[in-house]
Amino acid sequence: MANAIAAEVGVAPAEHVDVLIVGAGISGIGSAWHLQHQCPDKSYLILEMKDTFGGTWETHKYPGVRSDSDLYTFGYRFKPWVGAPVASGEEILRYVGEVIEENGIGPHIRYGHRITACSWSSADNRWTVEAVRASDGDTVRVTCEFLWMCQGYYDHERPYVPAWPGLDDYKGQFIHAQLWDPATDYAGKRILVIGSGATAATVIPAFAEKAAHVTMLQRSPTYFFCSPNRNELADRLRQIGIDEPTIHRVVRAQIMFDQDQLTKRSQAEPEAVFEELKALIRTYAGEDFQFEPDFTPHYRVWQQRLAFCPDGDIFQAVKAGKVDVVTDEIDRFVEGGVRTKSGKVIEADIIVAATGFRLSVMGDIPFFVDRRAVDWAQTVNYRGMMFTGVPNMAWVMGYFRASWTLRVDMLGDFVCRLLKHMERKGAHRVEVALRPEDEGMKLLPWIDRDNFNPGYLMRGLDELPRRGDKPEWAHNQDYWREKEEIPRIDLDGAEFVYSGRKDRSSETKAPAAEAA
Repeated sequence: MANAIAAEVGVAPAEHVDVLIVGAGISGIGSAWHLQHQCPDKSYLILEMKDTFGGTWETHKYPGVRSDSDLYTFGYRFKPWVGAPVASGEEILRYVGEVIEENGIGPHIRYGHRITACSWSSADNRWTVEAVRASDGDTVRVTCEFLWMCQGYYDHERPYVPAWPGLDDYKGQFIHAQLWDPATDYAGKRILVIGSGATAATVIPAFAEKAAHVTMLQRSPTYFFCSPNRNELADRLRQIGIDEPTIHRVVRAQIMFDQDQLTKRSQAEPEAVFEELKALIRTYAGEDFQFEPDFTPHYRVWQQRLAFCPDGDIFQAVKAGKVDVVTDEIDRFVEGGVRTKSGKVIEADIIVAATGFRLSVMGDIPFFVDRRAVDWAQTVNYRGMMFTGVPNMAWVMGYFRASWTLRVDMLGDFVCRLLKHMERKGAHRVEVALRPEDEGMKLLPWIDRDNFNPGYLMRGLDELPRRGDKPEWAHNQDYWREKEEIPRIDLDGAEFVYSGRKDRSSETKAPAAEAA
């Protein structure tokens, strides 16, 4: 009926697929792989705003861009990683491109499609997704039975830049790292990097190779983990002739075990862990390296992301005199650089803000359920992937203390199991709802500030869905717990509400391999 009405008013009929995946980054491509392999009868498309795949790894082009997780766990479980544990952005894009090529995912991707609205109809048991096509500016519509949101959690076009006084007074070049132009010539220049997180830890050693000097200005120090960019177990297994899939599986298990131990020890004995981190840093910076005041954080290990430094590169640059660190706050920008609150003026030819992301909940896309706008802050999240009052939708939100992709694989299994379960039940709608035993459950912010508190989450916490005080109603950031719990979820549990029937005989679906 909807297509007939659209034809009458001159609008192109909506294309229909079983599953629509939003985003062709690391989450979207991994989810597509799982859908193809676990639900091969399901038709699907991927809508991607950019003109190519890669998401984060396409957005960030600053010098030295690399993973801040090891690729044995950041890589998908189904495609062995062969190479150094910490990889460049270019190597990660090549890896994702191979997944697309080897599995025939490319024809399912529609690049250059910016989604403008997602609307659910309970009468039709389907989503209608509208998008503007970059190539001609036309609005296109796709309908689907299940919406798989894999677009990430931050704004790829507008990074976070604090409202610093005097920014317009600065006469040099100012740029946020997220918007870095690879054509920028920084050889022989004085560079000031504002920030001390993973981006700063990555870009500073790269700048130091060609710049006249680099200064890192931080409000507070960050914890760093330094080690050689190799995995001894992987190297040994290759030496004795073990096949790559086995190496990938075993090394992933080893790394995840070590990460679990580190996470637990960071909570139980943070001082001891910090001493061990300092010992690793001294391996590269020297035994007389001073940690006060610039390398002694004011929070517990793992309350924010631990910055990984392969081969201690940033500390080697500090030791060589190519980098210095200033712990202070910005008073204002001046013509030649920045004046700090202590009165120090840091002069720079280029100032790079490594100040983090701007949170983007569901891609800032307007959502509607039966014509009513969805306010995500009024929903309750189910294990950080489904939301009360929003049918037939899952969101991939990864881990902060473990590799993002571990949850991509895990939720790929869950969504495919849910789709097959719906098929067996003859159900065309599923949503999560609080159970009778959840009545009166205390509702809290998305994440416990004392557990994990990076700036981008704290700034946008009120925009995110709520969590309950029970494990089912929270994204607990604990891979080692979820890897046991999520595969055992009872899909007929009281939190899952199934309903809806429809006649599918007249539906026309998009060919499974239609050209992008």
